[in-house]
Parts: sequence; structure tokens; C-alpha cells
Amino acid sequence: MSKTVVITGANRGIGLSFTKLYLQRGYTVYAACRSASPELEGSGARIVDGVDVGTDEGLKTLVKALDGVTIDLLINNAGILRDERLGQLDIKTIREQFEVNALAPLRVTEALMAQLSDDAKIGLITSRMGSIADNTSGGRYGYRMSKAALNAAGRSLACDLKDRGIAVAILHPGLVGTEMIGGHGDITPDEAAERLVARIDELNLGNSGTFWHSNGQQLPW
Repeated sequence: MSKTVVITGANRGIGLSFTKLYLQRGYTVYAACRSASPELEGSGARIVDGVDVGTDEGLKTLVKALDGVTIDLLINNAGILRDERLGQLDIKTIREQFEVNALAPLRVTEALMAQLSDDAKIGLITSRMGSIADNTSGGRYGYRMSKAALNAAGRSLACDLKDRGIAVAILHPGLVGTEMIGGHGDITPDEAAERLVARIDELNLGNSGTFWHSNGQQLPW
């Protein structure tokens, strides 16, 4: 029997690359997104569109579409990036990033928790910019703060789900040339997905709840 993976933010970038890679591996892929792209529509994934993970309605749409589905792997990939600087703070965009980057993955995980198989894995796609120890350049207040909050949530999830045999990966993809950062990056979305999948393959209860770069380097909190 094939395994099942649920991927949020699957219509483009790393999420689309995850979708293609897990389809190649023979998984049943549920690809959740706000609006399906032509490439996603042609992928063969089971598309769940209308899913804005930062809203109550989006979460309800996802849960309804997955009713009765047993999930072996949940990848909380959807995220947004805004830019706030000291002296030019936009509290609205900071709150928006907390809703999508930090609260949404936690809400999605809780909503689908009963459907996770007892040896399931959860991947949280975070960012090195959520590392407090690694911050030497400042700025990006909403993004940094929301990703640090996501990291904290991931650590708690790892503790709370350990008794069920469910492991949690907290993963930085690297500087990826996606639309979110204007296409300027060191690696492509496909390369990032391959490296992230390798980290998920290595995930177990012994390293659950730790913070990793996709290249295999453990990152500081």
C-alpha cells in the first residue's frame, strides 16, 4: 500500500517540487494550495485548492477534503515573507506572518492529528532567519519572529507526539530561488526539495524536534 503525504503551499516553489518528488516515489499526494497552478494541475496529485492556511475557512476546506484519509507524512510548507524595518514597522504584516508562518502549521497539525498514522512524520519548513543565535543582520521582524515561533512550536510538537511514535523535523531549505524571494537563490526549488526529503528520510524519534539545514548541518536556536 502506498504512503500518503499532505503538502501545504503545493502550487509553486518548494511545495511543487515536494509534490513532484513524492509522486515519483509512489506516494499518494494531497497538494493543498490557495489556487492550483497549471504545473500542479498536470502533476497527478490530488489537489485541494481554496486552502489559505491562515484562515478558518481555508483550514475547514482542508479538513473536509481529507476526511477519512490516513496521513503518513504531513509537510507544513506554506509560508509568506514580508519586510519590516525599524522605523518602518507594519504591524499588520507582522501579524499576517504570524498567522501563516507560525499559527497555521500548528493549527493544521492539530486539526489532522487524529488522522496521522502512529509512525507518521511531520515536516515544518522554517527558516534559518528564525534562529536567534544566528541573527547578525537584524530587520525582517515579522518573518524572523514568526519563524522563531514556529521553531518553538515544532519542539513542543516533538515532545507531545513522541508517545505516538510521531517525529517532527524543523527544516531550513537553504537560500532557494523561489518567487517569494524574487528568484535569487543558491539552489533551485527542486534541489532544495531533494535535500529536505533526505532530511525527512533521516528523521526519527532520536532527532525529532531538532533544527536542521537542508544540507545536513544542525542549526542553532
